[in-house]
Amino acid sequence: MIEVQGLTKRFVDRTAVSDVSFFVPEGEVLGFLGPNGAGKTTTMRMITGFLTPTEGTVRVGGIELNRDSLALRGKIGYLPENVALYPEMRVAEYLHFRAEVEGVARGEVRARLDEVVERTMLGGVRRQLIGTLSKGYRQRVGLAGAMIHKPPVLILDEPTVGLDPRQIVKIRELITQLGRDHTVILSTHILPEVEQVCRRVLIIDAGKIVADGSPEQLRAGLAGAAELHVQLEAPAAEAQEALAGLTGATEVRAEDDGRFTVAVEGGEDLRRAVFSLAVERRWVLLELTQTTPSLEDVFLRLTTRDSAAAVAGEEDAGAEPGGNPGEGSNGGSVDGPGTVPGDGTNPAPEVTHA
Repeated sequence: MIEVQGLTKRFVDRTAVSDVSFFVPEGEVLGFLGPNGAGKTTTMRMITGFLTPTEGTVRVGGIELNRDSLALRGKIGYLPENVALYPEMRVAEYLHFRAEVEGVARGEVRARLDEVVERTMLGGVRRQLIGTLSKGYRQRVGLAGAMIHKPPVLILDEPTVGLDPRQIVKIRELITQLGRDHTVILSTHILPEVEQVCRRVLIIDAGKIVADGSPEQLRAGLAGAAELHVQLEAPAAEAQEALAGLTGATEVRAEDDGRFTVAVEGGEDLRRAVFSLAVERRWVLLELTQTTPSLEDVFLRLTTRDSAAAVAGEEDAGAEPGGNPGEGSNGGSVDGPGTVPGDGTNPAPEVTHA
């Protein structure tokens, strides 16, 4: 469904994205991860047609970006992290307008509007001015707008920003449902969120793809990260030597109070072997716990670089011209209808497909 080949974006003084290639099949929810400044937003903006690649090609549903960008955008629903909205419009008015812009047939607009309002939990604010909403509600209005024309592809950048815990759970459930009949690219800094909703993960760092696979595959591929924690009432030197002799143990570190940490190769489970060893040697086994690496461990291992200098560049590359219209002074509040009225003085953003 989404095919990216050799995607590169160079600015005057740096290369933000370098030779990125991947394929996302129909019906897959892909987690797109990376530290700040890694190239995530730049890549997503190139896929959606908001930023022109220096090199490379993007195809969505067989349509090539360079040949027919308007048709390609019509197949994509894009939710940027900072949603550009019209603060002087009411929620229902905006979604009706967005449906018309996206080419929804007039006879279907009402049904589409009702559907997305229900799925994004906007029923209580559908007649409220967007400028009076909190950041969390505005984020959901943006998500509803991205879904209004039923695009086969959804690209979501931090969709749960500003939501309260209950609403985060609901939006995660919605993304899982959307993955049944849409292709979804989800970018987020909440790694447990990725593990819950994504079947596959891409990690980008310094503009290049550094990992691609399911969360399970990435955890299994983190060599030496699985550890077995053992506490024994036994002679320390003898116990350390015996543990080191177990098949699959790559390193044994002795600690205080008869505690040992055993590095395990390939995620192999050595608990039965340790238990049998303790029985055979007549040692008292006080603790036996094996830990496996989390997605966070994988992420940190692959992106251990100082990216502070790149943050400003990535944000500049991904920023909307003129800032984020409609962002009231309550933009950082916990989700809920805000109290700051929209005065209509913010400039309305240019409306494009996607």
